[in-house]
Amino acid sequence: MLFDTHVHLNADQFNEDREETIARAREAGVQYMTVVGFDRKTIPLAIQIAEDYDHMYAAVGWHPVDAIDMTEEDLQWIEELSSHPKVVAIGEMGLDYHWDKSPADVQKEVFRQQIRLAKKVKMPIIIHNREATDDIVEILKEENAAEVGGIMHCYSGPVETAKECVDMNFMISLGGPVTFKNAKLPKEVAKAIDLEHLLIETDSPFLAPHPNRGKRNEPAYVKLVAEQIAELKGLTYEEVSQRTTENAFKFFRIPS
Repeated sequence: MLFDTHVHLNADQFNEDREETIARAREAGVQYMTVVGFDRKTIPLAIQIAEDYDHMYAAVGWHPVDAIDMTEEDLQWIEELSSHPKVVAIGEMGLDYHWDKSPADVQKEVFRQQIRLAKKVKMPIIIHNREATDDIVEILKEENAAEVGGIMHCYSGPVETAKECVDMNFMISLGGPVTFKNAKLPKEVAKAIDLEHLLIETDSPFLAPHPNRGKRNEPAYVKLVAEQIAELKGLTYEEVSQRTTENAFKFFRIPS
């Protein structure tokens, strides 16, 4: 039994075969998924999918790339949605310095606003980080994000930072890159971080694991992530799948 903690089944790439994709995931042993909505278009569909399928949940937040588009009304909307019985986290949120749509100062302010909202509604957060590790860690500390904890989504940083995040009550989530032959850091993290602090994800439709790299990713492939972590840690696949699923239940506060 597997829990894909970060999927975008609400993305346009799944418009033609969403049901079939979910069926393939179930066949691969992926019983649970969290669908992440991150703007005005994807949030409603994330919730709709969670409502339509048992064992599927939603996260709602605002992506840093689009931070410049977020309004006070959007923040209030996210707060209202946080009380939905299928919403289990606020996010994804964070910083993304790769793209230049939203200025860094705007991203930081929107990030802080969402952390404060999560603390207000007492929900964990999901962090998106691209080329902004130092600033993200600094903001998490300044805003005392440890109060609610969260997930370092698709973590790709060094072991030292991962341990720092664990100390702040954050889980480390590994995705497709841990299977890439040249992905040194995710493999080091998989070995170094105790299994009790690890989650697995696909970030579908992005970052498909080996041997599907470059193709559309889908939740069924999270099995490949679990298998790679098991190999790296010298554990059985069953141990990794069971423990990461238990971790997800605990993190999202879902009755097991």
